[in-house]
Amino acid sequence: MIKDVAEEWEVRASSVPFQGRVTGVRTDEVLMPDGSYARRDYQTHPGSVSVLALDGEGRVLLVRQYRHPVRQRLWELPAGLLDVPGENPLHAAQRELYEEAHCKAGSWRVLVDFYTSPGGTDEALRLFLATDLEEAGGERYAADGEELEIEVARVPLPELVRLVLAGELHNPTLITGTLALQAALAGDGIASLRPADSPWPARPFAAE
Repeated sequence: MIKDVAEEWEVRASSVPFQGRVTGVRTDEVLMPDGSYARRDYQTHPGSVSVLALDGEGRVLLVRQYRHPVRQRLWELPAGLLDVPGENPLHAAQRELYEEAHCKAGSWRVLVDFYTSPGGTDEALRLFLATDLEEAGGERYAADGEELEIEVARVPLPELVRLVLAGELHNPTLITGTLALQAALAGDGIASLRPADSPWPARPFAAE
């Protein structure tokens, strides 16, 4: 059966040489199958959520932000950190959709769960599919920092697929979400996706 399984190799020693406001760096000495120990440095991360919001015309809502490590302004899906331990990921995703795009959605499902870069970080991300999209009421969220320059666009899914395969878009969550939705629509349909409150072993959360 093809399925990821939990496993933990013996760790002889562990330290945190750096801890930032949100993420840190952990160094583990891990026992290898041949009996030797190998050093593994990786980023510790609280986890993330993201939203692929699909409107009634089959367009995906995108935001564009400057990303300093890669020195590019990237088109992405609305996303954010799980700032509070045990936070319900659906609530966090709804918040991010409101804050970044001033939108809300009437229907939510889990599109896909994944580790963003498992060789270098323990970040786990839950990507939701949001449909029945509409503008949110009330005042807009007061953005600051790089969020002050967020751009918003809506792009038809077939065009997004074309841009991904042409190498024009590089955000991994956008790429994953675009191709996952295309696969779902070509397969058993959106109704076959998991409910929004499905268990997430990588980042356990409270039901409420």
